[in-house]
This record gives sequence, structure tokens and C-alpha cells, in this order.
Amino acid sequence: MKKTILLIVVTLLAVTCYAQSQGAKTVVLEKNEGEARVRRPLGVLPIPTAEFILKVTPENSGSKHLVLGTEDIPPGGVIPKHKHLEQDEILLVQTGTAHVTLDDKEYEVHAGGTVFFPAQTWVSLKNIGTDSISLVFIFSSPGFERNMRCGSVPAGQTAPPINTSELKACAHEGHVEYEVLRPATK
Repeated sequence: MKKTILLIVVTLLAVTCYAQSQGAKTVVLEKNEGEARVRRPLGVLPIPTAEFILKVTPENSGSKHLVLGTEDIPPGGVIPKHKHLEQDEILLVQTGTAHVTLDDKEYEVHAGGTVFFPAQTWVSLKNIGTDSISLVFIFSSPGFERNMRCGSVPAGQTAPPINTSELKACAHEGHVEYEVLRPATK
């Protein structure tokens, strides 16, 4: 049932954007296929997991309107508080249980749950369950994947640590603001 719902959502999104993405190509990928990447270790920012897969991006599909990827977040794993400056996002929680904060509201989201939030919404997520969260993320337009690439390396390569100034440059490139990187207020 979950796979069917995901397939329907992805198909509808692809059909909707097809007419608008001249030069886009069809992409069919299995669960572990796509652009596998490993996050660089961070000092000031917790990372949800080391690995993620970018599946639909302008680089691999020609899509000008969508970005889609997947990742598994282990128990206790966190996506730090951040906001996308230009993209809406949909999170599809395939497995596990997440505590999600959107601006000042908190939610518990279980397997099969969907979270939508518009650009400029502060969001954070924590895996509060005993199983990994299998997560699908969909962005309404390209941008954030540049932050993800900037702060990672292709799977199989050594991931050198990233410093705060590099992290800030990646955030700027990917149209995202992390709460922990904001200047201190007086």
C-alpha cells in the first residue's frame, strides 16, 4: 500500500511537470539507485545519517521543477532546525516514527505519514522510534540539492570534515538557513 501511494505521488508529480520541463527525461530507479552521497562530518550541526540518495535532480533528469531523494535516519537521528528560502517540501515517512517541528508546532508522524511545509517554514525532525525512518523528500524546485552536494561526497569516497565557513557557503548555495548558523542576537 505504501509503495503504491508513493508510486502514485511520484507519477502525478512527474506527469504534472513533464509539460513544463522541456528536455527532461524519464528516470526509473530502484530503492538503492540514484546519486548516492555521503555527508561530510560536521562539528556544529548534527547530521541525520551519513548517506542519502538524490534520485530526481536537474543534473540527472533535466527536471526544472522537482527534486526527489531518499535517506534512512537511525533511531535518535536528527535533521537540524532549518528553513528553505525558496522551496516547498514534502516528506514521506515510509517507516519509523518521527517527531517533527514546523515553526512552533510539534507533531508525531508515523510510518505512512506525510508532512508538507511551504518555503520559509522552520523545520526539524528527530527519529523517536526504535526503527530507522525511511524517508522520501520532494522539493518543489531545485536548490537545496546544491547544499546537499556541497556538504557531501559521492559514496565510496572519503568524506573530509566540513568547517563552519564551508557549511555556511553550502547553505547559501542551497537556499537554506540553519538555526545553529544564524548570528547570535543581542
